[in-house]
Amino acid sequence: MKAFLLGLALIAADDLAFAEAAATAGYVIEHEAEIAVQQPGPHKGGGETTGYPFFADVPAMDLVFKKRVLHPSSAIGYHEQHKDEIYYVVSGSGELTMNGEKSKVGPGTAILTRTGNAHGLRQTGGEDLVIFIVYRKESQQ
Repeated sequence: MKAFLLGLALIAADDLAFAEAAATAGYVIEHEAEIAVQQPGPHKGGGETTGYPFFADVPAMDLVFKKRVLHPSSAIGYHEQHKDEIYYVVSGSGELTMNGEKSKVGPGTAILTRTGNAHGLRQTGGEDLVIFIVYRKESQQ
């Protein structure tokens, strides 16, 4: 067991060293299968989602770039936005609530939520709702 744990530690260290070397070289390559995280719907949305936090461990990266898969009956809960945020719908169908108004969204829909607005997104239909999310990180002061 000790040898197994040591092996895992070496693999993790090797992956981290590669990521750091690539970041220093000016690029990072990540594969979604290696970063997938099962999570409840954000902002108390409910249901089960899969998050893919691309480049989350890259130093001095000021953007968040995520893929989120909302599985059937899951949602991103209605919440106030404190910074600009973009959603882009890749596949599936959903219902967006923006400042209390509901609208249907599907592939090719891009949504910009500005500071001070409120929004939520719920998966509808028979297949997963797949979106990309982009926003700036909080400043590290």
